[in-house]
Amino acid sequence: IAPNFLIDGKLMALPMVVEESSVVAAASKSAKFWMEKGGFKTTIINTQKLGHTHFIFDAEPHKIKHFFNFTLKKKLLESTENITANMRKRGGGILDIKLIDKTSELENYYQLKASFDTVDSMGANFINSCLEQFGKTLKEEVEKEEEFTAKEKESLQIVMNILSNYTPDCIVRAEVSCKIEDLKDDSGISNEEFATKFKRAVTIAEIEPYRATTHNKGIMNGVDAVVMATGNDFRATAACAHAYASKSGKYSSLTHCTIDNGIFRFWIDLPISVGVVGGLTNLHPLVKFSLALLGKPSAQELMSILAVSGLAQNFAALRSLVTTGIQKGHMKMHLFNILNQMGATEEEKQHFVTYFKDKTVTHHEVISEFEKMRNAKN
Repeated sequence: IAPNFLIDGKLMALPMVVEESSVVAAASKSAKFWMEKGGFKTTIINTQKLGHTHFIFDAEPHKIKHFFNFTLKKKLLESTENITANMRKRGGGILDIKLIDKTSELENYYQLKASFDTVDSMGANFINSCLEQFGKTLKEEVEKEEEFTAKEKESLQIVMNILSNYTPDCIVRAEVSCKIEDLKDDSGISNEEFATKFKRAVTIAEIEPYRATTHNKGIMNGVDAVVMATGNDFRATAACAHAYASKSGKYSSLTHCTIDNGIFRFWIDLPISVGVVGGLTNLHPLVKFSLALLGKPSAQELMSILAVSGLAQNFAALRSLVTTGIQKGHMKMHLFNILNQMGATEEEKQHFVTYFKDKTVTHHEVISEFEKMRNAKN
């Protein structure tokens, strides 16, 4: 559990499921740093989720477009009314359906692209059920349509009906900012130098894919740890984030930084689709605990929390990289992992903290010193 998170004025502790103890420590340290400077601010930019009916249709394009606009779209909405009834009662449902012509990329390939609001659920089953009905309705309505020839009707093939884990319109922004004079760091460099080095590190991740990959992986260390704790799909969130990082045609950083008029600003725009009802949320005891710890958030509130966890993790990593180096914090945590495996006492652990105060922690050095200490005792 990572404490110290002040998010939109509310103090929180974040549940994290992760194999790397330094992730939790780093997130907590970042949160404490920003808690004293007003904390994290978030904005829900949009909540639309997407799905597609992919189909092949060898018919005149103008006929297909006319058929969609004047017949099919209405029929698609009517045919899914039973499926969407409960979701509509909760304020969600199908937002729009568009016909997408992809014939320039694959012969006779079209899509029905649908956008959805699934409120507090992740909505995968709901979306896929709607899309499968779209496929059936499309086939039925093409058969009835008199404008299509028998040959054109015969050419229709429903390839698949499936949601997309790429949700560029389901997005949240998390940010921190402060005056450079308040950007105090304990590494011994000036506030101005720290801000400049930090911004340069972000810029490198924006322009260099090799660095951006590791940079964004670190962001997802924080995001996915909370995603798993709350019973959501971390593979979907990671796939979406990395696809979004490539939206310009070049893989780039998910976070950004500016220094303007003496103000340091650091933020992330994170596309993420999660839910707080359905799935494991009412089944797994630790998921129930995690959601209770977060104050039983709505799906939008969880989006904000996840963006903050990623931003905090990224701030911690960059702060280390541009000052002391990444290994100092990592190896301090690693030291205690090794000592716990060796069955070290609290007194022995304190000896090692002092021993490595001005030395680099290595596995070999820890084992060697531990054996010397035990042999001396014996």
